[in-house]
Amino acid sequence: MVSGLQKKTVSIIGSQMDMGAVRKGVDMGPLAIRHAGLIRMIRDIGYQVKDCGDILPMVATSEGNPRMRYEKEINEANERLFHRVLEIHEDQEFPVILGGDHSIAAGSVSAAAQHFGKIGLLWIDAHGDFNDDRITPTGNIHGMPLSAVCGCGPDSLVSFTEARVDPHNVAVIGAREMDPEEIKKLKSKGVSVYAISDIHISGIRKIMEDAIAVVTDGTEGIHLSFDMDALDPEDAPGVGTPVLNGLTSREGFIICEMLSDIHRLLAIDLVETNPLLDNRNVTGRLAAELIITCLGKTDYQSFGI
Repeated sequence: MVSGLQKKTVSIIGSQMDMGAVRKGVDMGPLAIRHAGLIRMIRDIGYQVKDCGDILPMVATSEGNPRMRYEKEINEANERLFHRVLEIHEDQEFPVILGGDHSIAAGSVSAAAQHFGKIGLLWIDAHGDFNDDRITPTGNIHGMPLSAVCGCGPDSLVSFTEARVDPHNVAVIGAREMDPEEIKKLKSKGVSVYAISDIHISGIRKIMEDAIAVVTDGTEGIHLSFDMDALDPEDAPGVGTPVLNGLTSREGFIICEMLSDIHRLLAIDLVETNPLLDNRNVTGRLAAELIITCLGKTDYQSFGI
């Protein structure tokens, strides 16, 4: 499979979604990341860029089902996102999807699975996002998308496609706040979870080597879904659900550098940037830098003469 990064056009699409979470503000994440100079930065490293605008969710009149709050509005927006990202893949362009809360991955990841078939999924997150409507303690849908795209429920979140990701080709990195029933479910389905404690013991490079082996085993490539709350709040304060003891920004860059080096990326989600909680858009700027690192930004030593 030719890596998505060998395509010279990057298409950016945002989803102004905040209904999957409790704290408001992540709907402005796409604006914050663009404002950090993302389009210029991508052009500077040699790509053409298309800005496809943002998906705007319907206005909600009520929360609806307390086990799946704002299910109707989230599903409607994700179905539109799914079709737009699928079009980007079909046009042989590389999609960069800006969130918005992590519920948007139900649309973006499903589009990659629909287009490519068997894909690997690298989920960088402080949380497992493997709850469903039975075991959720909150009813917040941003805690369910990984389970949904793996075919482990709720099926309604991915009702617009039959494409699913094999849990055995999924790796979660940076996890440190998960619910007890969610942990049991992750283990039972065979998802590879590399908690922050594993990273402290083995180091991020060894963890990434193991995770890359998982997500490339028999797959067409890797969809990266990067939640900014995977990073420590000291480095990324502008997130909706900050959790102490996270990845350092350096570890975040190592993840992206290693992915760039193997040329297997198919798409990137960058989610949960919340400018209302940020400090002078430091998190938005960091998000933009992580994206262009995945796309192949090189340092001084990488340039030949």
